[in-house]
Amino acid sequence: MADQNETSETAASSPAEPPVQVRVVSQFIKDVSFENPSVERMLKGPAEEPQLKLEVNVNARHMEGSLFESVIDFHANATSKDGVIYALECTYGGVFEIRKMPKDAVEPFLLVNCPALLFPFLRRLAADITREGGFPPLLLDPIDFGQLYMKRKQEEQAGATPNGKTN
Repeated sequence: MADQNETSETAASSPAEPPVQVRVVSQFIKDVSFENPSVERMLKGPAEEPQLKLEVNVNARHMEGSLFESVIDFHANATSKDGVIYALECTYGGVFEIRKMPKDAVEPFLLVNCPALLFPFLRRLAADITREGGFPPLLLDPIDFGQLYMKRKQEEQAGATPNGKTN
């Protein structure tokens, strides 16, 4: 019994790591574009089921001090056999203040956790813009940013040669 109490007292008296502090400073539309090149086709009524191509990229950068920017680059292109139905491009970002985080944890945090916080706002924006453009709202499925990050890391490792150069 004495050993258990001694262990508890030792753990309580040793200084704990300072807690990580993260704060969303701001979030914003960095760039947005919606093109509806075929208004005439819309007037003719519903056409065939469109082919939808989605592309999502995440980037981050250190700004100054403890401020970092995380950005989701989103592209949606709806096409049919007659051509482009609509094209939506949106860059949605956020500025995050990060303190007391281990350096090796900052990159994954900026490329996984921060986009996960921003995505619901980008999702709503995409739905609103396509609806206001005269189409059914584009309802995006959730995105696994952790999987995207792992894929990016695997591609970086596969592209590196033994001497550290990329192909």
